[in-house]
Amino acid sequence: MPAVILNDVGPRDGLQNQSKVLEPIDRVRLVHALLDSGVTHVEAGAFVSPRAVPAMAGAADVMAGLYDEARGGVTPVLTFLVPNLRGYELAREAGVRSVCMVLYGSERMAEANVQMSRVDAEHATAEILQRAQRDGVRVTTTVAVAFECPWEGPTDPGRIASLASEFLARGADEFCVADTIGAANPRQVQKLMQRLAGENGAARLSCHFHDTRAMGLVNVYAALETGIRKFDAAISGLGGCPFAPGASGNVATEDVVMMLEQMGLSTGIDLDALMRASSLATQLTGTAPGGRARAWLQRADL
Repeated sequence: MPAVILNDVGPRDGLQNQSKVLEPIDRVRLVHALLDSGVTHVEAGAFVSPRAVPAMAGAADVMAGLYDEARGGVTPVLTFLVPNLRGYELAREAGVRSVCMVLYGSERMAEANVQMSRVDAEHATAEILQRAQRDGVRVTTTVAVAFECPWEGPTDPGRIASLASEFLARGADEFCVADTIGAANPRQVQKLMQRLAGENGAARLSCHFHDTRAMGLVNVYAALETGIRKFDAAISGLGGCPFAPGASGNVATEDVVMMLEQMGLSTGIDLDALMRASSLATQLTGTAPGGRARAWLQRADL
């Protein structure tokens, strides 16, 4: 059992903001490359409007192309984002068994992302969560702009704490705290995650960091110090957010794996195989490699 679990969000959060739209078959190739490296949790796509997010069109085709048999004795968790009940229904028709839904730390982000008020988004998420529990579907609730909103400024930590307590009590399998625009600093992260872990336990909490201000890795470390043992990351540092001005890529999976393994915290991920997945990601998207692990490993091979 790995000491720390990484959920690679590259095939969804990483690709949704790229200028090049990948065909479903290429998104499947990327997911499989991640699974082959030992990544056990992947956010593989989203059942959203293809007009709003063209990069996620064909989510049912992606799901149909994925293998989900056990890899090394571990059955992968393949998660798809659903923004509303219709998205959930489409995901279920496609055979999805793990979904992610988004809560919001601010009104403006909720309006920009799903054209709902923050409270309406919470009601919609609660309804889908109840439905998913009946269907035996795993649910992650992610709170966006948990630290700062690009329009409203700093987010009230009490609001995040209230959402965590409410949705974990409702039965969410996981509550993910997302620094959507990469505005958090390690002291903020440590303070908030200590509070959430103290009130709810750390087992069902996770974190999602962007590297906008080069604080992604140190924020991972700050959360680790509070007992958090699951993190989102994106292969090759892919990412951004079409509805969040100023957000840059996610913290790179390669960087997180290298840091954790060198700290003696097992991830179960083969770094060489992960670097091959990273090369595939940059080849498919036409972007420059993200993160710092590649440069260091190439140097180490000299």
